[in-house]
Amino acid sequence: MRIRNVNLTEGSIWKQLLIFALPLMMSNFLQQLYNTADLLIVGRFAGTHAQAAVGATGALANMLVGFFVGLATGCAVVVAQMYGAEDEDGLYRMVHSAMSIALTSGVILSIAGFLLSTPLLRVMDTPADILEEASSYLRIFFVGSVPSLLYNMGSGILRSVGDSKRPFYFLAVSSLANILLDLLFVAVFKWGIQGAAWATIISQVLSALLVLLSLSRTTNSYRLYLRDIAFHGPVGKRALKIGVPAGFQSVLISGSNVIIQAAVNGFGTLAVAGFASAGRIDGFVWVSLNAISLAMMTFMGQNIGAGQIERAKKGLRQAIVLVMMIAGGIGAFFLLISKPLAALFNPDPQVNHYTMQVMKYILSLYWLFGINEVFGGALRGAGRSMVPMLVTLICMSGFRVLWIYGILPFKSTFDFMLLAYPLSWIITFLAYIIYMKKADWLPVPEESEKYEETETTEAGI
Repeated sequence: MRIRNVNLTEGSIWKQLLIFALPLMMSNFLQQLYNTADLLIVGRFAGTHAQAAVGATGALANMLVGFFVGLATGCAVVVAQMYGAEDEDGLYRMVHSAMSIALTSGVILSIAGFLLSTPLLRVMDTPADILEEASSYLRIFFVGSVPSLLYNMGSGILRSVGDSKRPFYFLAVSSLANILLDLLFVAVFKWGIQGAAWATIISQVLSALLVLLSLSRTTNSYRLYLRDIAFHGPVGKRALKIGVPAGFQSVLISGSNVIIQAAVNGFGTLAVAGFASAGRIDGFVWVSLNAISLAMMTFMGQNIGAGQIERAKKGLRQAIVLVMMIAGGIGAFFLLISKPLAALFNPDPQVNHYTMQVMKYILSLYWLFGINEVFGGALRGAGRSMVPMLVTLICMSGFRVLWIYGILPFKSTFDFMLLAYPLSWIITFLAYIIYMKKADWLPVPEESEKYEETETTEAGI
């Protein structure tokens, strides 16, 4: 089957963004589906404590993985820019540098995650009755870091050249395998959360093999030669210049979520289970806004590489409208059916109460978070990844830390704690608006016509 790459430098902007984003939405939906399958199947067949143990690991896992996924973002931006500029030699070097970064990062993450899981869970005040199971789940989870990062890097390369369909197909196969293995290991073999962790690892290995096979068999200029995987200094440094701030931004967001998770842990195991269920539910809304953000990043990279700055500006405006319509609509729908959704995850009415509280505070303003994600994607696509990192540091992570440690003690209720989410999104939105209005964040056309010419200069900074 021949896959047609989407060229984001021509045609109707909103249609091209939507065509490109739809497979991304479906990919993210499947990713969320098999993450949810872990929690749902564990909750149904291993009990509330096991469900809480899996849920308590999410924020910490995202924090440790997030930095390395940010590196993949940097590589994807440079691939998109070189693809838009038709720089085949640079594209070859960037693809092989990217895979070198993924392999190295995967090994580092496996070791760090295995060693740090239990100490970090203790720091987060994870309830004692779920600590052992949560630690076991995380240690197994991090064993699969190499295939996970290889898939993320490989799918990022494919998306950057306009192919968002194959990553979706690969993830569809992986998600189906994960769900079937969850049922086998947890429901049939009774392996508990360890079974769910091993199901995730096996599915990640499958998705990594599929994306590597696709890249190594293509006849296009971004073909991967396994024997040629190596770090090429100039393009590699250029990718790291974008990827490191993007990675730190992800760590900052996840770190603030870890702080909130620690606060949730203080309300007991039932609150942890309810918070985890709500996180899986709102994740299905997040997939839409994340898809538009990734599409925006690729759109910016390709159009800046091709020197089409005015088209890049129009694309940003249209992406904002798209994310508001999609995320706002899906969020409102989930709020309407929040009660049966909560009951689907756990029959305990107290757990469901916590789940619905979280959904109310998060989903009502998720469209605003979506706009922030589009701003961040646009800036990363333009090579300005330091800006989203600083905005996240001050307006999102900084505010949440202040809220949890400085304000929450004066009114220590579950509802008051949850206000940290929408308030941080509002502050972040205002910061982005001010920056976009005041700063010259897009290159002038002369600077963007040939990214190959700027590579040597950037490498020497």
